[in-house]
Amino acid sequence: MSQFNVKRPIVGLPEQDPEPQFSDDELVWTDDEQAKIERWKGQYPDPKAAIMNVLWLAQEKFGWLPPEVIQLCADTLDMDYARAFGVATFYTQYYKEEQGEYVLDVCTCFSCQMMGGYDIFHYLEEKLGIHDGETTDDGTFTLKEVECLGCCGSAPMMQVSNGPYVHNLTKEKVDQLIENLRAGQMPTFTSVTLPQDEDEMGGNRRTDVQPEQVETYQTPPRAEATE
Repeated sequence: MSQFNVKRPIVGLPEQDPEPQFSDDELVWTDDEQAKIERWKGQYPDPKAAIMNVLWLAQEKFGWLPPEVIQLCADTLDMDYARAFGVATFYTQYYKEEQGEYVLDVCTCFSCQMMGGYDIFHYLEEKLGIHDGETTDDGTFTLKEVECLGCCGSAPMMQVSNGPYVHNLTKEKVDQLIENLRAGQMPTFTSVTLPQDEDEMGGNRRTDVQPEQVETYQTPPRAEATE
């Protein structure tokens, strides 16, 4: 029988009877939420196809998706828990553990890796005193290393709480971001220009943004650390 070394730890099964994080009284939809769900169900031949929307709604409502919340979503669509659990665990944007108030997803995929993604990630580790997947003691920040977020041209970059992107990161920009988030100020949408459009379009292809939402393309830096 051949021998081999396991390079990654085996992922254990979830607890069979975990302690509920929300009471039965909390596990209900409001009338407005139920109306949204009914609209989503009507968009598909099989109402169960609305599970992604329903899980997302639940996450916005409860903050994360412990088993009893996933069960609520499954029951709402009359589907098996296993199928709803499979969707929730497939996508990293669904939080299966309680997160901080702000989740900092720092891209370290190839482009960002070469352009300073790990420099920014390690800087945040030192600044916040936490590592990948951990949350600060005050519950404000959760730090995560993530795969490509599809914005290679403005590397290094991050996403904040499944929401706005922050482009062309520097340590100074990170400092300002953390200060703003502590004050409750989320970053706003930013449109990054393309160098090939600088002359013809002023660098901006979009017509639905204000000048203050436009950030000029910058040549990405070279990384100091690549892991």
